[in-house]
Amino acid sequence: MKSIIEDIKNKDFKRVYLLYGEETYLKIQFRDKLCHALNQEDTMNYSEFEGKGQNEGQIIDLAETMPFFSDHRLILLQDTGFFKNKADRMADYMAELPDYICMIFVESEVDKRSRMYKAGRKYGRTVEFVSQDEKTLARWVLGTLKRENKKITKSDLDLFFTVTGTDMGNIERELEKLICYTMGRDVITDKDIKTICTAQITNQIFDMVRAVTAKQQKKALDLYYDLLSLKESPMKILALIAREFHMMLQVKGLQLEGSDIHTIAERTGLRDFVVRKYLPMTRSYSMEQLRAAMDDCITTETDVKTGRLSDAMSVELLIIRFSSKKSY
Repeated sequence: MKSIIEDIKNKDFKRVYLLYGEETYLKIQFRDKLCHALNQEDTMNYSEFEGKGQNEGQIIDLAETMPFFSDHRLILLQDTGFFKNKADRMADYMAELPDYICMIFVESEVDKRSRMYKAGRKYGRTVEFVSQDEKTLARWVLGTLKRENKKITKSDLDLFFTVTGTDMGNIERELEKLICYTMGRDVITDKDIKTICTAQITNQIFDMVRAVTAKQQKKALDLYYDLLSLKESPMKILALIAREFHMMLQVKGLQLEGSDIHTIAERTGLRDFVVRKYLPMTRSYSMEQLRAAMDDCITTETDVKTGRLSDAMSVELLIIRFSSKKSY
């Protein structure tokens, strides 16, 4: 990211940029910074392609067209799949890019073994945007709140992240809602967060699994019915339940090895505050029980795929079994 900032500052642009990774918010931010610095609303020398199935020859022909009264011709290509699927003609062209061209590729997935990825690294700049760590996200949020003359306690900041997740785009939207909601006050409270912030489905799944581990069957089923009313797929819910039990299995295993919270977070890719949420839940199960829960999720998926049970009913029965006081 610093390299892109330096390129913009020095007006020393590469002929090709590849922006990829799971942190969409940052990808979009840096895409827009580059586009503005290179083009500045010059529609005559700007072209955009989006989606798979793009014609490589058409893009190359356009790149060969000299810019009109400008130093640059900018071509933005988004989610083309060129860096995951075969795109040999485009990969060969990377070595022949004219001085005036700048191609910006914004991709969700790349194959680092592909010819396109290797060409992008050789002839341009490739930048991966990964999920930011807990400290970086906290600094970002606290900096935004400081500019708005607002404060928040550490425990309430942890609650905020629990509700929003770690996607920066979602954090920004929920933070804006909070700032507007608390207009006229300088302290954001846990009540404000619970009132105004929208929980992501993964957090609702977490609450449901927490109810399951606490053997609160009615609460677990009510949360499941709420998710169904929001048109969430039962199989998606099942996959997320399986993920939660898998994470508990990892956290408990590392804890039994003597790892502290920070080490568990590093090994699992979770945030410290998320690990703290999992630890009480893992006490309800042995390692064998967690493995059995994972096997039950697989069996449930098989029952649905073979037509033995409907998807909604199979997941409901799974939740009932997991949340029963006599389970395992």
